Parts: sequence; structure tokens; C-alpha cells
Amino acid sequence: MGWIVFAVLAALVVVALWRFGRLPKGGLELVGAAMFIAVAGYAWQGSPGLSGKPTPPADMAKMPDSDFAQEREKLLSRFGADADVLGTADAFHRQGLNLYAIGIIKGALEKRPNSAELWVGLGNAFFIHGGNQMSPAAQLAFQRAQAIAPDHPGPRFFMGLSYAQAGQLDQAEIVWRQLLESAPPGAPWRNDVEERLVELERFKAGMAGR
Repeated sequence: MGWIVFAVLAALVVVALWRFGRLPKGGLELVGAAMFIAVAGYAWQGSPGLSGKPTPPADMAKMPDSDFAQEREKLLSRFGADADVLGTADAFHRQGLNLYAIGIIKGALEKRPNSAELWVGLGNAFFIHGGNQMSPAAQLAFQRAQAIAPDHPGPRFFMGLSYAQAGQLDQAEIVWRQLLESAPPGAPWRNDVEERLVELERFKAGMAGR
């Protein structure tokens, strides 16, 4: 079947060039020679006997949402320029394009260097890029966010979350307890932090009992 299709297409090309191509004298012979070479190359390298196998579409969702992406809207802005940048960075992380995520946040910080939320996002981006480890760059970004907005729960919450994911449980507990000490009594995120501390203590106790 492959040979038949190839032969028909070759004949159509020759006819089209002869009819509409306004070939010079002797041009048709050159076209014929070229098609002969193409047929010979197809016979040598082609595999007309093989059945067709369409290429499956690429899987666009390579990575699941990070904990930061899942929790971000609870403590950071849901709308606005900073939220759009962090949402785009989350999309890059899902594709495994961590450097792109870092780059887009850095680009936004050049315009809004005092955005605590962007610094939190940069800390998370460095954390993911570092293999879920609290690198000095990630730690510095979280600390910069906290310095800009000391009363904002986001910097300390997500710093503690990164410490916990990295297995640095003592550091996570310190950060989260400091956050609770400064939290207003009716803060909507207070119960979430308290529950995470309970889970943290339970996990540490289980590890100590092994």
C-alpha cells in the first residue's frame, strides 16, 4: 500500500510541474530523474510494509501540583498581577520547567521588588528546583518576604511548609510556633497551622519510637 501511495504522489508532482510549472526545455527529464532518485532512496531507507503508528500526544501534566500551589490561595492573593505570576510559575513547575518558574518570578520582582508574595513564590521555586530541599537561596527569599511584610502569615507558613517537606521537622516546628504566637485569635488560617503542628509532633514521636 505504501508503494502505491508513493507512486501516485510522485506522478501527481510530475504532472503538476509539467502542466503548471512552466519548465524549460529538458526540465521534465530532470524532474523525472529526481523522482527516480527519490524512489530509489525510499526503496533503500523506507519501510512501506510497516503499519502506521500515530504518535500519541505529549502528556502535558507531568508533575502534580505542589503543596504550595494547593495552599497558595489560602494565604496569598487570589487575584491581581502577583497572583497571575505565581499561577504561571505553578504551571511551569507542573511541566518540570523549574528554571522558567524562577525566571518569571524574578522578572516580576524587577518591577515589584517589595512584593512579599512574589518573594514567597521565589522561595518556593528555589525549593522545588533544589529537589525539595531548603537551599540558602530559598531560605533567603522567604526571609526577605518576612522582612517586607512581618505581619503577613504567608512567608512563615510556607517557609515552615518547605522545612517540613525537606524533613527538617524541628525548624518547621519553630517557624510555625512563632507564627502562632503572633497570630490574631480569629485568624482563619490558625486552625490549619495548629493541625499541622499536631501532625508534626505525632510524626516525630513515631520516628522516635522506632
